Amino acid sequence: MKTYLKIYFNSEGSSPSEIKNQLLNMGFKATKGNYDFVYDWGNKSADIEELVWFADKVHAALKEHKVIFTLETI
Repeated sequence: MKTYLKIYFNSEGSSPSEIKNQLLNMGFKATKGNYDFVYDWGNKSADIEELVWFADKVHAALKEHKVIFTLETI
């Protein structure tokens, strides 16, 4: 199971390198293609409550950085 993250930066917000460092510290890995970062859950199959908790964690980490993000878990 993997959670994919796409970031939309704001020129008035934090720099891309700051955002990258914040996300790497959370366990995300940078990727190329349609998404900017991916979080690998390994063999674990997270339920809806865990996914919402994780989304809240990402939201808290990116708060005040003036970015917009989307998450997709497959």
